[in-house]
Amino acid sequence: MTLSLQDCRALDAQDPLRDLRDQFKLPAGVIYLDGNSLGVLPRTTAARVAQAVTDEWGEGLIRSWNSAGWFDLPQRLGDKIAPLIGAAPGEVVATDSTSINLYKVLSAALSMAAVDAPTRRVLVSERSNFPTDLYVAEALCRERGLRLHLVEPGDITAALTPDVAVLMLTHVNYRTGAMHDMPSITAAAHAAGALAVWDLAHSAGAVPVDLHGAQADFAVGCGYKYLNGGPGAPAFVWAHPRHADRKDPDIWQPLAGWWGHAAPFAFTPDYRPAAGITRYLCGTQPILSMVALECG
Repeated sequence: MTLSLQDCRALDAQDPLRDLRDQFKLPAGVIYLDGNSLGVLPRTTAARVAQAVTDEWGEGLIRSWNSAGWFDLPQRLGDKIAPLIGAAPGEVVATDSTSINLYKVLSAALSMAAVDAPTRRVLVSERSNFPTDLYVAEALCRERGLRLHLVEPGDITAALTPDVAVLMLTHVNYRTGAMHDMPSITAAAHAAGALAVWDLAHSAGAVPVDLHGAQADFAVGCGYKYLNGGPGAPAFVWAHPRHADRKDPDIWQPLAGWWGHAAPFAFTPDYRPAAGITRYLCGTQPILSMVALECG
């Protein structure tokens, strides 16, 4: 069957999502298929960022940390992202970059394994995983004297041997578009005694994701791709509640900063992590970028 341009236009007219295109600014005549590297500009973003600059920053000044809700932006954005990834309210924060968040959760997962199962000394990932994920994993393994074992997609479950501490995968492969079966692979990791860390950079906002349904352990993702937050937009991070509040300081995420402190304005010299996912924040957040992400 050959489809004509007229056929395509007729099908497009029947698409229930067609009107969503009007919410985004695109050059005339452009069909944009590169959201995997940079999402489209929402029509509301430019005016909202300008308002944050001229009114909230320019007029509100320091008051805007409270009056404009700047300080709560990571949690507020996290609650908007949560339904897209099968997380509950209060379980996600928008912060930092995907790579930095991966370093946090991968460090925490490896530390948990070192405490709970010290004989497990291997981190497994897919050979064609996004390179920065592999670089972060390689650096952590080198630092801790662990072994990074890279395998082909069809060999993942077979690689889950008794010496594996953590399985780290990207849900959707950036090169091929292949999507892992998150529930079954996570179940296989747990059955082998390993933790499962997922990168959702190429799936959050594009395909259904259910972290709780899959019983995943940790997840990170990107704000500038399918969440349309703009170039370099803040990323997000999630930890399953069974891990987020663990009290052993040996397994806290390593980038302790004042925004992740239990009492950030007490300015004490010692660190006490905030409850839940808030402890995965670190330093002061990029407010203007977060304002843009909120529009996305």
